[in-house]
Formats: sequence, structure tokens, C-alpha cells
Amino acid sequence: MTLRVTFLGTSGAIPTAERNPSAIHLNREGEQLLFDCGEGTQRQMMRFSTGFSISRICLTHVHGDHVLGLPGLLQTLDFNDRAEPLTIHTPRGTADNVRRLITALDTHPGFSLEIEEVGEGDLVHRGEEYEIRTFPTEHRTRSVGYALIEDDRKGRFDRERAEELGVPVGPAFGRLHAGEPVELEDRVVEPEEVVGPPRPGRRFVYTGDTRPADATIDAARGADLLIHDATFGDDWADRARETGHSTAREAGALAREAGVERLALTHVSSRYAGDASRLVREARESLSGGEAFVADDGMEIDVPFPE
Repeated sequence: MTLRVTFLGTSGAIPTAERNPSAIHLNREGEQLLFDCGEGTQRQMMRFSTGFSISRICLTHVHGDHVLGLPGLLQTLDFNDRAEPLTIHTPRGTADNVRRLITALDTHPGFSLEIEEVGEGDLVHRGEEYEIRTFPTEHRTRSVGYALIEDDRKGRFDRERAEELGVPVGPAFGRLHAGEPVELEDRVVEPEEVVGPPRPGRRFVYTGDTRPADATIDAARGADLLIHDATFGDDWADRARETGHSTAREAGALAREAGVERLALTHVSSRYAGDASRLVREARESLSGGEAFVADDGMEIDVPFPE
């Protein structure tokens, strides 16, 4: 089952020739979600072939580098005769800001557009075998992060054991795997005799702009992919604190504490436009051997199921 992340924009507040403002596209088995929508996001979607079939947009906060792409994207969707409804989630108290941004040029999409405010720890959406929840972040404005959490999967089916117990090959295997007992001539085979314990689904976490926070550690516990603010290196740590951002080293330490499988560093300051390698080095030193990388525009990451 596909869980593919495409980085559409990985710059800090000031874009560079290589990095667009913040936007993350996620494709889960054909269902498409967009996290933040910085200026030029629609062109990045064309450039990196994600398509426009998004069902919802999740905004972490309403600073310009995370939302200024909304009017253009919605206008393009309208020009393309979109008929499907679209939901925009935005932090509590910011819906009017988003609505004014969208309608500033008297643009009113022909499709159904719903703007929903979300608070800290809210269940944003319940999809097919997954949910999206918010968690509080620490920036200079109302802000939240988002965690996509898949349901547990069925345990592994032990075919060899089932055959040893005399279960005939065929539909009975499926019933056992679905949790139904199977009656044989001399006994009843219970599912737990041939099906292992449930296996965890995947967990994707995106912070948006934030200082390192305990709530992020809780949300990212055991995450298969954490995308975390890493605007600055150690050389600008004071600036990170002043502006409500994180350093790469701080992001690495948080990922280590949360037991994260992979850490993607994003929202990279234009100060590192020529070379962001120091951010990777500092994050990895703090992560103590875990996998960390600086995300680039156009990078695709397939998130596998945990072992």
C-alpha cells in the first residue's frame, strides 16, 4: 500500500532558486493530501507530477510562506472544472484569515470549499484505516502539527500451522485471517491459533514551524517519517530561539528521544542556499546514528511498513 511523500517546498521564509516555500504532498493509496501551501505550490505540483486530486489541505499556521499559494491553487482547480469538494484545515482562530486570503480578489470557487478550524489534539479526519490528528507546536502564532496514523494491520497468517491443524486450503484461510473461527469435523480452529499479533501501521508526522516541543515527541513516538523544522544550524541557534524555529541539532535530539525511523529536515534558511550539509551533520550527531537528511524540492520518499 503506497504512502508516498513529495516535498514541494522546503525553504524557510525566503525562497531560493532551488527551494520553494513550504508545501508537502502525501499520496496514500491514491488519496492525496497537501500540508501547507506556500507561494508557487501549484507550479511545483505540475513540475513534480503529483496531480491536483487533493481531498484536503492541512495548514500548520497562516504565515505567508505557508499559505500564499492558496489563491492560485484554488483558482487553477476551479479553471480545471473541479467538482469534488475540498476541505482546508487551519488552526483555531485563523479561518477568517484564510477566507479573506482566498476571496481577496473576489475569487469564489465553483466547487464546495469548507474551511475547518482545528485545535490541539483534535481528530481532524478519519479515513479508510487511518486518521489524522493535530498536536500543539511552539511558534510565534497559532500553530499545530499533523500526524497521520494508520490502524494496526492484521497479524501474519501461519499457513503451515493451519494445514497442520487440518484446515482445508481455500476460503477457510480467509475467514480465520478475518478473525472468524472455522469448524472442522473434530474440532474448532480459533483465529489466534494461526494468526499472529496485530502489526502496527505507519506513522507520518509533520511539524511545520516550531521550537522543539514535548508534544512533538509524543506525536512522533516511533514515527516512520518525521518532517521537522530545521531552519538553522548551530551558528544561528540564538536566532532560532528568537523566531520560534529549531536548529538541525535540536531536531535530531527530538527524533532520537521519540525513536523516529527517519528524520527529514525542512524549512531550510536561505543562509544555507549554497550548502546545507552542515544541517545534516549536526542532526546526525544529535540523532546518534539514526537516518537524517535535508529534504530538497522534488524529493520523493516512500514510507514502508514497520518491520
